[in-house]
This record gives sequence, structure tokens and C-alpha cells, in this order.
Amino acid sequence: MATATFARRVGAAISKGSSSWYDPHMEAASRAILERIPLVDLTVEIRDARIPLSSAYNQPSHLESSSKRMIVLNKMDLADRSQTQKWMRYFQQQNCICYGVNSHNKDNIKEFLKFIQAQIRELKVGQSNYTATVLLIGIPNVGKSAIANSLHQIGRISAAEKGKLKHAIVSPLPGGTKDISSFKIASHPNLYVLDTPGVLAPEVLDVEMGSKLALTGAIDDCLVGECELAMYFLAILNSNEEYRQWGKLNARQDDTLSLDDKEKSLAGSHMNKRRKQYPTDHTQDFIVRDVRRMLFSTISSFKGNLEDPKDMERLIKNQFLALHEAFRVPLEPDEDGNRTVATKLLNLYRTGRLGHYTLDYVS
Repeated sequence: MATATFARRVGAAISKGSSSWYDPHMEAASRAILERIPLVDLTVEIRDARIPLSSAYNQPSHLESSSKRMIVLNKMDLADRSQTQKWMRYFQQQNCICYGVNSHNKDNIKEFLKFIQAQIRELKVGQSNYTATVLLIGIPNVGKSAIANSLHQIGRISAAEKGKLKHAIVSPLPGGTKDISSFKIASHPNLYVLDTPGVLAPEVLDVEMGSKLALTGAIDDCLVGECELAMYFLAILNSNEEYRQWGKLNARQDDTLSLDDKEKSLAGSHMNKRRKQYPTDHTQDFIVRDVRRMLFSTISSFKGNLEDPKDMERLIKNQFLALHEAFRVPLEPDEDGNRTVATKLLNLYRTGRLGHYTLDYVS
């Protein structure tokens, strides 16, 4: 399959540069986490719902069998919902407690907090007044700090406690959390969550796993290069059916606008104003819509064989040229323009603006 060719390219670069991420700080963080695991009441491993297998934490086997452990699939809003359900059933069949969350959904986090409290109550049977700790572990950029913040905020509101909220540092880049931090998430009984730095294995030996980690942001983009990652994403998008919905949406939008020429004229005038006001902000709805339209058009009109790596690469090169226009990025003779396009495209993918993709499949 053509997509595998692009995955191998990215994965090969990851394998060569693995020594650059496992620095002394990450090694020390790994040791500190392992020391904490036996001392907490519940260990919660956060994984990325887009890569439920590839984002597994490298935990020693003697700790994996602990009854105080559960897996949480975060970023459900970015993954294929049907695949997430399959993965949750898979983990449950492995006798593993599993839960799916979107760390930015308040109602979802409320239910997740109740679920954690229920797990703690089972562990503290016969005790009424206790203090329990929950340890969040995982690889970089799976959303541990976002979950810690959301749990803390919900817990503080529920307990009606006053005072300044203590926030964990949340960053779209891997490595944002440097130390283990404690946040209170419930009272009577008291419950604390410990946020930890993201830790990767010293080496990623599987090239496809490495490519998925890089694409979802667990590994810094500079290790591979934004253009190479963007090409890999486009190969995935081109091989997926997700883009077809953009053609239908565009058709419905065009029908709606044609009903009233006056409204169409006003909308066009307002759109032009927005284009002038935010010419470089790729997150604006009108730019995202243009990107979707362009991708739909290039894929649906392509006459080549998408199973052929050479044909796929030809399509992707054409898409890069078209994306310059969609993103309002001037065509430059050097690579700066392509890097800008690639960075914007990766951001839209990683925030769910270009569809929902699960890269790991249940075997």
C-alpha cells in the first residue's frame, strides 16, 4: 500500500534519531515515576485514541499486572469513533479497565471523575475517611496535563472550594511537563491526581509505530521534518473515505447561498473583509473550508492509482501546490513556503479540522 511507503520514510528517520529524545531528564523522570507507582492507589495510563497501541507507555511487566491500573483513551474527538469502540472492547477482553475521554469536554470529564471515584471506593472497601492518589502516566503529548487540569477544575467546582486554581502546563509540543505535580480533584474523601512528564521508550524499533508517534505529535516535528510528516498525513487522507463528506457539505452550502442572491452578495463581501483581516490565520473557518474543498477536488479528480507509491507522490505534490493557494502562502523558490504549508496542514489535522483518523487497527 502506498501509505506504508510514506510511513516507512518517517519511521526510518525516527529510528535514526531516537537518542535525541531520551535525554537524562526523561531518564530521571522515568525513574521517579516507577518509584511512585507502588505508592499510589490507582495508576491511570493515558493513551492517544488515534494510536491506542502505539502510544502505550513502556512500563515494566511486573507492574503491568497490578490490579491498580487502568487505560484511558484520550482525544476521542480526534479519532474514528467506531475504531475507538473496538479498541475499548479489545482492552476489556484483555481484562483491563478502559475508559474513553475528551479532556476538553466538561460533561465527559465529570463522568470520568465519577468513574475514578468508583474505582477508588472499590479499592478502599470498608474505609470512609481516607486520602487517595491517582497517578497519570503516558508518553509525551497524550493529554495528561489537560486531563489533570480538567479533573482539578471539575473537582474544585464540585467541592465549592475557594482559592486560586493551580494549573498544569499544557503544550501542543511534547515535553511540556517537567516534574511530577499534585492536584486535588475531590474532597470527603480527599482525592489527588499526580501529573507526570511524558516518557518514551529509549528506542522505537518499529518504523510504523515511530511514524504514528511522530504524526500525532508525541515526537518533535523537527526530528523528521514538517514536510515529510505532512506528506504522510496526505497519503492517509487520500486513502481514506473521510474527504467525501466535504463534497456533500460544499454542495449543500452552494445550494443554500443560491436561494438568495442578495444574501450571497453580502456574504461574499463579508468574506472578503475577513480574508483581508485574517489573511494568515489558517484556523479561520473560510480558510479551513477552502482547504477541504481543494483536497476534495484534487482527490476526486485524480486519475492515477492510489495504491501505487509513485502515483500517490504525484498527487501529493499537486496537493502541496494547491495548498499554497488555499492557505494564502506565496509560492517561493525555496522550501520555506512548503514548510509553512506543511505546518498549517499538520495543525488542522491534529486539531480535528480535517477529519477523524485512527492509525492503529485492532488485529
